[in-house]
Amino acid sequence: MGRQVKVLPSEKRAAVAALLRYDQPNRPSVLLMRRAESPGDRWSGHISFPGGKEEAQDQTLLDTAVRETREELGVELQQCSRFLGPLDPVHAMSKGQVLQTVIWPFVFVQTQAPDLRLGEEAAHAFWLPLAQALSGALDSNYIYDPQGAQISLPCWRYQGEVIWGLTFKMLQSLLALVRDDSRE
Repeated sequence: MGRQVKVLPSEKRAAVAALLRYDQPNRPSVLLMRRAESPGDRWSGHISFPGGKEEAQDQTLLDTAVRETREELGVELQQCSRFLGPLDPVHAMSKGQVLQTVIWPFVFVQTQAPDLRLGEEAAHAFWLPLAQALSGALDSNYIYDPQGAQISLPCWRYQGEVIWGLTFKMLQSLLALVRDDSRE
């Protein structure tokens, strides 16, 4: 799980938390959030994992993921979950352009139900059932229109939410692990 990535000095670093829960054996769900609408936020209103930019007080990127999850969803990962490991990092993108930010996803598994308290950066939180995503039941297309050039991108649609872009890409990596885990 996770690979080493060389980060250029000019690149920023960010981290997100993928919190899994198992309501039934081999049937995980992952906690996602819809970001609050905010002028100047390039991911305003998008579905994402809790997370964000590394800050000076963060000793590690794992600390960044834990802090951001607390700030955005009120979830204390150290109290309600067990850390499993990192997924492969991805470069952030916006409007079809690769940004100078590398995002590290960290995977946790719930050990007790978290107390969700939405912070100002989160408009909504929900659990996405990964078995439905694996089955293809959520498969759809999202029409992305950067600067008037419509592009059809793969996405999942779940309870009125559209999961696409970076979150969709990171979830694909997570699904590969879940798929492998469910076969054992």
